[in-house]
Amino acid sequence: QLQASGGGLVQAGGSLRLSCAASGRSFSRSAMGWFRQAPGKEREFVAAIKWGGGNGYYADSVKGRFTISRDNAENTVYLQMSTLKPEDTAVYYCAAGQAITSTLRLTNSYSYWGKGTQVTVSS
Repeated sequence: QLQASGGGLVQAGGSLRLSCAASGRSFSRSAMGWFRQAPGKEREFVAAIKWGGGNGYYADSVKGRFTISRDNAENTVYLQMSTLKPEDTAVYYCAAGQAITSTLRLTNSYSYWGKGTQVTVSS
């Protein structure tokens, strides 16, 4: 089970840190991803990190502003979001799966999904 938290209301230019805690099983050998869905839009890829950590993979729209990281000992993945924009407003979901580099951006590469946390950025 995955539980995302840390969302909220923030002004444009502000920062938030999302957390995704896993329980019930270890996801230390799984790729972890963050996706988001705005009202009336498809769910889209935001960021992902492989099971061994290292550099993250990012959507162009968030590159340079968001940073994904993971703590396998704590079974938790984080998304540090900075310089937030109103267009970042969405429900953010964390996910886990056996994605490889070429499939990290695809929703169907992930088998486990959290319930999402709302991020609202005001202008």
